[in-house]
Amino acid sequence: MDKDKSGHVVETAVEARQGELGPSVLMLLGVSVGLAVLILAVTWMIFFKT
Repeated sequence: MDKDKSGHVVETAVEARQGELGPSVLMLLGVSVGLAVLILAVTWMIFFKT
């Protein structure tokens, strides 16, 4: 990162967008809900499908 004459950090557009490195919240929520539904379906099949 470069600094201008006044000491402020000068970033390119690509550098400025690199704050979020992990998965998005929406994707994490979708995977969590899907996994919960799968676990509940398997539990229902094991215990209530006799």
